[in-house]
Amino acid sequence: MRRGLAALLLALAPLPAAADCPSVPEVARLAAAILDRRPPPPPRAELSMADALCARDRLVAALAQPWGDPPGWKVAPGGPGGAPLAGALFFGTLRASSGAELPARFGINPMLAPGLLLRIGTDGIARAGDDHVALLRHVEAVIPFLDLPDLVHGPAAPWSPALRLSINLGTRLGVVGEPVAAQATAEFALALGAMEVVLADGTGPLAQGRGDGGPGHPLDALAWLARQLAAEGRVLRAGEHVAIAGLAPPVPAVPGDFAATFTGLGPQPARVELRLR
Repeated sequence: MRRGLAALLLALAPLPAAADCPSVPEVARLAAAILDRRPPPPPRAELSMADALCARDRLVAALAQPWGDPPGWKVAPGGPGGAPLAGALFFGTLRASSGAELPARFGINPMLAPGLLLRIGTDGIARAGDDHVALLRHVEAVIPFLDLPDLVHGPAAPWSPALRLSINLGTRLGVVGEPVAAQATAEFALALGAMEVVLADGTGPLAQGRGDGGPGHPLDALAWLARQLAAEGRVLRAGEHVAIAGLAPPVPAVPGDFAATFTGLGPQPARVELRLR
């Protein structure tokens, strides 16, 4: 709780006059719309990445009160040729297990996509650099995951990396599969990137991708996040989770039965199932 309170105080602290971060009342109105699942205020037409980062932290501070202190981070693609984007996870993002039944209308514009969770096993990951095997020494488990984000502003919004960052990548719910013990070997790193992912419902496949189909190889995304957090004066700690998003295109969350299958991570395919009602 102390860390959550510190993050809240930091996010609400006054900013230099030159900054154009959305104000606390402005972010509070957006947070209220997200919590009530009603149309949000129109997004800003122009938003710098610095201001979007400030907006993200203020939004996370507001949403962490009802949704629980962030237990880690989410990394998503930033767009063609762009750097990845990072947002905070919430306690509720990791609460549901495979086979869960959840409401289909969990957000304003609810979506569904397969992803991965990397559970950090030891501190000091920033010192591992970009070496995949060195990074894996700090990863305790790789966990198949169904990401349930809220697109908030809808598909017709003027989406940009900054706008996506400002809404914390739409992070909302998730469904967690069975952990696979990480192995600090080059072979495991290769398998992690080459893993095949299929999201399907009762009619057949909805989306397909690979382990390296999101913000690059999952371990490259992890190394990028460690550097990004270090630049912000933060660190990844043992016990935290890093969600790798964007392994396959998201689809609208509608009532039905869904399953994500992950092939190549272990001797048998892993599967995460979800019923939306």
